[in-house]
Amino acid sequence: MLSVLCSIFFASFISLFIFRKLAKYVGLVDKPNLRKHHSGAIPLVGGISVFISLLLTLSIYSPFDGDVALYLLCAFILIVLGALDDRYDISFKYRLFVQACVSVLMIAIGEKSLDSLGLMMGNDIIALPGWASYFVTILAVIGSINAFNMVDGIDGLLGGLASVTFAALGFLFFLSGNVDLLYFCLILITALLPYIMLNLGFPFGKRFKVFMGDAGSMFIGFTVVWLLIEASQGGEFKTIRPVTALWLIAFPLMDMACIMIRRVRKGQSPFQPDREHLHHICQRLGLSSSHSLLVICLMATLMAIVGIASDYYALNETLMFCLFLLTFGVYFYVITHIWKITRYFKTKVEDRILLPD
Repeated sequence: MLSVLCSIFFASFISLFIFRKLAKYVGLVDKPNLRKHHSGAIPLVGGISVFISLLLTLSIYSPFDGDVALYLLCAFILIVLGALDDRYDISFKYRLFVQACVSVLMIAIGEKSLDSLGLMMGNDIIALPGWASYFVTILAVIGSINAFNMVDGIDGLLGGLASVTFAALGFLFFLSGNVDLLYFCLILITALLPYIMLNLGFPFGKRFKVFMGDAGSMFIGFTVVWLLIEASQGGEFKTIRPVTALWLIAFPLMDMACIMIRRVRKGQSPFQPDREHLHHICQRLGLSSSHSLLVICLMATLMAIVGIASDYYALNETLMFCLFLLTFGVYFYVITHIWKITRYFKTKVEDRILLPD
């Protein structure tokens, strides 16, 4: 296994340098604007590199069965869609249509769907009928893809959050004895490492910086939801309970939900980009990009640990679902009132300083 991980690490590292050259030639780059404050034109090839490295590794070391072939086909479609969006800025309506079509492929051919929500709402298992299963699965796929797309706003964040989720899933696969999917998670994390390094400017500095691009965020989001469905569905063969899946991707889901609710309340499109995500708020509060990355990844790790612990100790699913909703409610309130909250504490600190001894 070590040789496989070393192979995909170097394949991913080398492919980044190859694709970044091609990206500049074809114009697949991200340029600064009012919403994007980086310097220079940055190649949008992180996701393409990770996918190609994964494809080569699976081709060499693992025979393709039907599931793997279908996953790679769906991922390839999303990579192409994302690359076209990176280059030509496709309408979100077309993106959603293709994402829905990929979801249907996954359901109809691969029989991967959310058929059960477990015991989230009481003592009876919530089994979804066929039409509801299709609808919920399509919604989950589109939600996961766009959740990871929306968090890709500062260096290292998408790669860091994806690594947290894949690491948590890998640990749960290890506990359940599912070695194949454990190795798959390790391969994904290893393929992401070179991207994270270059994205953060290590070891060659900002000159060789690359971004994930929509191609990468769509690929990551789809891979996450594919693995969560693999893990949480399947009756006696499932690895985790459905409610645990919410905790493993809690931060991307909550950030997306908060942003979309705020945009709709303002009368805007929920898919209209802005600078109101948590990483933007952290920076306006005075945190550096690296400190914001650390804080958010720690939050995501804490939530994943809660999910792992609840699954390992078989805590009541309804309780964990209610706790998740409560966590989201607190998160939404804090983010919505963040400036009032910070002013309140700032005033309290200033009053204490000005009080005489």
